[in-house]
Amino acid sequence: MALGPLTETLPQLIGGSADLTGSNNTKTSFTKPFTKNDYSGRYLYYGIREFGMAAAMNGMALHGGIVPYGGTFLIFSDYCRNAIRLSALQQVGVVYVLTHDSIGLGEDGPTHQPVEQVMSLRLIPNLNVYRPADAIETAECWALALQTPKTPSVLALSRQNLPPVRDDVGENRSAKGAYRLRAATAARKVVLVATGSEVSVALDTATALEAQGIGADVVSAPCLELFEKQDAAYQADVLPRDALIVSVEAGVTHGWQGYTGRDGLNIGLDRFGASAPAEVLFEHFGFSADKIVPQITAKLAN
Repeated sequence: MALGPLTETLPQLIGGSADLTGSNNTKTSFTKPFTKNDYSGRYLYYGIREFGMAAAMNGMALHGGIVPYGGTFLIFSDYCRNAIRLSALQQVGVVYVLTHDSIGLGEDGPTHQPVEQVMSLRLIPNLNVYRPADAIETAECWALALQTPKTPSVLALSRQNLPPVRDDVGENRSAKGAYRLRAATAARKVVLVATGSEVSVALDTATALEAQGIGADVVSAPCLELFEKQDAAYQADVLPRDALIVSVEAGVTHGWQGYTGRDGLNIGLDRFGASAPAEVLFEHFGFSADKIVPQITAKLAN
């Protein structure tokens, strides 16, 4: 939905996918194939060669005049990690569309379910890793990715259907990396900070906590790199130290301690996934309000 109007109005966008076009949804009606018989196309079918795709996109970006983007599953970012690192090192604005970003992809199982990939990509200097929660945040993250010609971007996108968490579009709220999506109504005792598909889980958790009289903010954090660039006052306002800070992300918890503190709570997945429908997996691995609320209330009691 975001790519349609972008590829319609920005002729410099050159798309593609590593043999996963139908799954990545990186092709639009405005990008016909680039072939040996037709060089006017703006979409490349790279085949099953993630590293080759990423390296080619680096070359196109270094040539200048175009903005290449390419898709594959997030788990396959490991195959092109060296080229992603070179995108950052060479300061080129390549956009990586990495879909199927969690256990939410379902029955393909742990071989295809990324667990450590998002946090691992966040370790690469000069790389913005975006994990939007819904269509509005996705559009905002696309806009931000196209505004950093010297910094490559990763768009980690979910496979499963997600409920909208926003209906306001007047301001690009993702631009600050993390923002208060919902403020507590009762006296604030908890701040839930989440990314991607887990933002809706955090909202459900906050609702359940408020029903018990426990005030809970919900913070959506689509890009931790951009949040790190905000001033200390903004960071302290979003993640105040007078509340229990709880991170919720369907991946490894390593790294979240920098935001939640040593006394915080990190809800994540420090193991491999499993093969089952997405909704079954989320419940099984504890990504639901009924599994998270008891952990928070126990932490508050201590």
